[in-house]
Amino acid sequence: MSIVEAGTLHMRILVTGSSGFIGRNLVERLGPEHEVLAPRHAELDLQDGEAVARYLDDAQVDAVVHSATKPGHRNARDPSGLLEANTRMFANLTRRRDLCGRVVLLTSGLVYDQRYYSPKMREDRFGEHVPADEGGYSKYLCARMAESIPGAVELRPFGVFGPHEDWEIRFISNAICKCIFDLPITLRQDRLFDYVWVDDLSDVIRRAVVGDLPAGAYNVTPDATVSLRVVAEKVRRTSGKGIEIRVAQPGMGVEYSGDNARLRRALTDFRFTNVDEAIGRLYRWYEARRGELKRELLLSDK
Repeated sequence: MSIVEAGTLHMRILVTGSSGFIGRNLVERLGPEHEVLAPRHAELDLQDGEAVARYLDDAQVDAVVHSATKPGHRNARDPSGLLEANTRMFANLTRRRDLCGRVVLLTSGLVYDQRYYSPKMREDRFGEHVPADEGGYSKYLCARMAESIPGAVELRPFGVFGPHEDWEIRFISNAICKCIFDLPITLRQDRLFDYVWVDDLSDVIRRAVVGDLPAGAYNVTPDATVSLRVVAEKVRRTSGKGIEIRVAQPGMGVEYSGDNARLRRALTDFRFTNVDEAIGRLYRWYEARRGELKRELLLSDK
């Protein structure tokens, strides 16, 4: 359980979804300061309520960070059953609240219902509409469950990018990998996005775990929105190459952004990483792992 050494709070933290993009980064970020428990699916099936209860009883954790989700994106092996899987996992984790310690839940901007987006969505817009898509609806229901958990913090990032994401489909990583192989950067349509660097998201989660964030829901978005076309140009500039940028459809798509004023009021000292700096760091990360990338998987868009 929690101990204090040299003025630093050391906690035992259960991170779910540790094999996924955000979970892997979380483990790397929290590991140096805390004892992180990161069981894989083979070690803990979150849809098995009794197994979860036994695990929590044995582990005696100080906090649970729930980043596990069954993916429904276009590269998912099995996008079916999202509602059942995602809501059951969170319900199983939190039905024994006495064993969870502090609860930090990751959802996303999908909780606001993508049919009704407007620029810079505020947290108080939550509940105006119920998402029609299964993935958004499952996140919405988990957010509703979190409202009844004393001390729980729900974090709503919109776009997240960084190491370990699916470079076959995630735009910034995909653009970087295409540049590395001298392929054109492609996007279906330009669109304004709130992209947060995964290290920044991980730091906000860390602050939530140690109690710097009061209970409630927070958009985790940077101060400046950026268009996909501008991101592509930043990636091209970072590469130093004359890569072509192709936009399939003219005009601008629906903006995907969230107001971060509530987070700013709670974490007055927090600084988001400049997007140019983050893209440079991610470009170098992929360059160092070029041998792990497969050019043929970049030749057609999914």
